[in-house]
Amino acid sequence: MWKQRHQAAEELQRLLLSIHEQVKNGEPGPFPYKDELQVHMVSPGQCQPLENFWSGNGMAFVVERKKLEEESMEESKSSDSHLFNLSEEQPCAPLPVSTMQARQLLSSYTLTQNPNMTQFRNGKPVEVLPQLWVRCDSTDAENTCWLGAEPIKTIRNEITGMSLHMVTCAGPTSDKSSFPTLEALKKSHKERHHSSAIQTRGFARYDLFSANTIENSIIESQTNVTVDFIWNGVDRILQTPPLTSASTLNIRVESGDLRSPVYPVYKELDFLLVLAEGLKTGVTEWPETLETKSAVELVQELLNELKSKLDGVNNSAPKKEAEKVKSDTAAVDSSIQSFITERGDLDFAEMLWCKMRKSVSSYQDVANCFSLVIQSLRHGEVHPWIHRGSSSTLSKLIQQSYHGNMQSISLSGLTPIRMLLEIGLEKMKKDYINCFIGRELATFNYLDYFISTSVDLQEQVHRVRKLHHMLEVVVNCNAFLNLEHENLFPLTQSCLKYYKENPWNEQHVFQLQIRPSVIGNFYQNSHPQTWRVEILSGHGQKEVKTMWQLSAKPPVDHVSFDIPDIQIDMTISGESEEISYYQAQISCSQVHFQ
Repeated sequence: MWKQRHQAAEELQRLLLSIHEQVKNGEPGPFPYKDELQVHMVSPGQCQPLENFWSGNGMAFVVERKKLEEESMEESKSSDSHLFNLSEEQPCAPLPVSTMQARQLLSSYTLTQNPNMTQFRNGKPVEVLPQLWVRCDSTDAENTCWLGAEPIKTIRNEITGMSLHMVTCAGPTSDKSSFPTLEALKKSHKERHHSSAIQTRGFARYDLFSANTIENSIIESQTNVTVDFIWNGVDRILQTPPLTSASTLNIRVESGDLRSPVYPVYKELDFLLVLAEGLKTGVTEWPETLETKSAVELVQELLNELKSKLDGVNNSAPKKEAEKVKSDTAAVDSSIQSFITERGDLDFAEMLWCKMRKSVSSYQDVANCFSLVIQSLRHGEVHPWIHRGSSSTLSKLIQQSYHGNMQSISLSGLTPIRMLLEIGLEKMKKDYINCFIGRELATFNYLDYFISTSVDLQEQVHRVRKLHHMLEVVVNCNAFLNLEHENLFPLTQSCLKYYKENPWNEQHVFQLQIRPSVIGNFYQNSHPQTWRVEILSGHGQKEVKTMWQLSAKPPVDHVSFDIPDIQIDMTISGESEEISYYQAQISCSQVHFQ
């Protein structure tokens, strides 16, 4: 028996050491173990269900069962019988192992990490491995869904013991009488750990804004704003976080959401991205036009207005034209007008962009429009005003026309697309500057990186896309959470810092520390999506804790739960509705080697 345990421990140790090295060298995994298991090595953020239960420090091994060939065939047959599954790939749920097998794996792992078991290392010191977690099938009496083992280490990275974790799950239920009392949880913790002095810490997460919080909403969007509360001294189960809590907003915003106050600005940016892609690939996917008149007709009207109103020397009329050719931000909902203000200083190139972007439907449309403009400039029929410092091809031609010395330009190849992209890019940069500086959320120096012309056009478009995502984040918080400058300023600075160092990423979650009183109206009469109490005792390496958690969503993704018919659908629940919660309890014990 001991020989078999010893061999199993040695085999697991060799595998985990090998995986550790392979991951360092960039191998993604998963890595097979025996015939039926596989091992992942994850970092914080890569295994969301597990993060509810572990400390999140460093890497972790996750063991699960491999999908057998016959199981894959069965799933394939099942998918073939449902036509809706053919259009998109369905994610595969991870598979658990039996609780007995999980205990054996943790036993082997603990043996290999015990510094007293020198036979595993030929007398060498222990090579400390990341913690190990195993998915369990929850078929035992306790409904165990995770088992974990985490080395207890000194400052010098020497192992002195092992923390063993067990996660049990149940639910969902809306029957609050089935929940244990806080006193019962404290008593259980004291008896398990023989503790006299304990502390409690609360955690709650509320969903402030998402598709789920909009009644009768069927909008598919990744936009989501939640708030996390942490406080010491929990009074009761499902206690509303006190105003003394530390609270953090978690903000993830997806551009293109129809509910966004800056959706019209997004559509303008979207056309800019279409042009940038066309310039890169040579193929342009033209969107549907928004005007009944043709692009050539609209541009000719603009030129005719200039011919009749401009004197060609002291030009003050463009500002009147700007009032007629509305910037797209004018279409923004009135609730946000105080944030997004219409620019009244559109120059000729910007007015031309506004006309063309809504009406061009082909490459030839773009070429014909620019041909009209260039002919009028060359013949001295118009002398339009443009912003100082404008560097687009069209702006340079306009500047040359002032002196009657225009260079020849061929409207062939990708030149018309580039010219339209240039004037749109310059116009949108000024729009974003107007917004951020006008609301005193940033200075020109902070925005300089995003509006720089020292990089190529594609990179300029990429940076403007970042600016738009920042605008979406800030405007959504202003419009739907009523956040004012006090909070919008640090949020904007956080966005600017992130996007100066990282590529465009709408999956990124921006965080903002905020006083609970600022958002009290949004959570105090609502149900938390997650509520958790931690009961702690001991200090330092000997600290132990018991966690008990309620969550509106399943706490694990590898166990199926029986869903009662009475469960309320979270997408239509109002403030007065009772919701069903899944229960999870996380307990730990310690083994000390010295």
